[in-house]
Amino acid sequence: MPYLNGTGIEIIRPDIQRGHIRYALFDFDGTLSLIREGWQQVMIPMMVEILLQTPAHESEAELHALVTEHVEQSTGIQTIYQMIRLGQEVAKRSGQPADPLEYKRRYHHRLWERIKERVVALKVGRASPDELMVPGSVAMLKALRARGLTCYLASGTDEAYVLDEATALGLLPYFAGIYGALDDYKRFSKRMVIDRIVQENHLRGSEFVAFGDGYVEIENAKAVGGIAVGVASNEAARSGIDAWKRHRLIQAGADLIIPDFREYERLVAYLFAEN
Repeated sequence: MPYLNGTGIEIIRPDIQRGHIRYALFDFDGTLSLIREGWQQVMIPMMVEILLQTPAHESEAELHALVTEHVEQSTGIQTIYQMIRLGQEVAKRSGQPADPLEYKRRYHHRLWERIKERVVALKVGRASPDELMVPGSVAMLKALRARGLTCYLASGTDEAYVLDEATALGLLPYFAGIYGALDDYKRFSKRMVIDRIVQENHLRGSEFVAFGDGYVEIENAKAVGGIAVGVASNEAARSGIDAWKRHRLIQAGADLIIPDFREYERLVAYLFAEN
């Protein structure tokens, strides 16, 4: 695939209509925030542990492979759907599944134990927001706002957590709206948010762009004819490309792939240059 000259910005589809963007949507975890880096290492062991308690389970190694594949394939969706799938897998193995909301509660409890020091460190000033964000995030948001864009944030993480963590990172001023998952999960999806933005503002597809590290926001952006920028962030290293994310984002329809927002000036110039 070609790269924008002298950059790590990979151009997957050079024929997109550029120069007309008015609205942007960002995913949160892995796209802007690194607070929840390593969440997979919480969810996967929890699911394996639950499945090992069923009467007709496979070996631990087989379950680990099965769960890992599902979690990786479902990155970006609301957590509740991953927990619904867990309940289905429990039932397949002759177990009695708990309510998906109960599974989600258990997961959040375990994840909080992993990330609480990060959140506390941010709130008391022991850590700077830059340490827990994808590099260049704030500069990118400022550059888009300077161009007159209206930006929104939508996450598969519960809305209360997204608001709390976005506040701790100092991101609230950059967004006209912040949306996250609800216990009544059918009332929210990234697709609903995108459809509302496009319809209420009478947008043509090329006037909308989405940035994300999960397939959901990429597919949803392309479904309305928008531009999709895949953020294949290596969350642990805070540098370089995550090869699995890159592959998945391209499969989902990403028009461009970036590792982070360090080269935001070149990226913004490209997106706003008419072709």
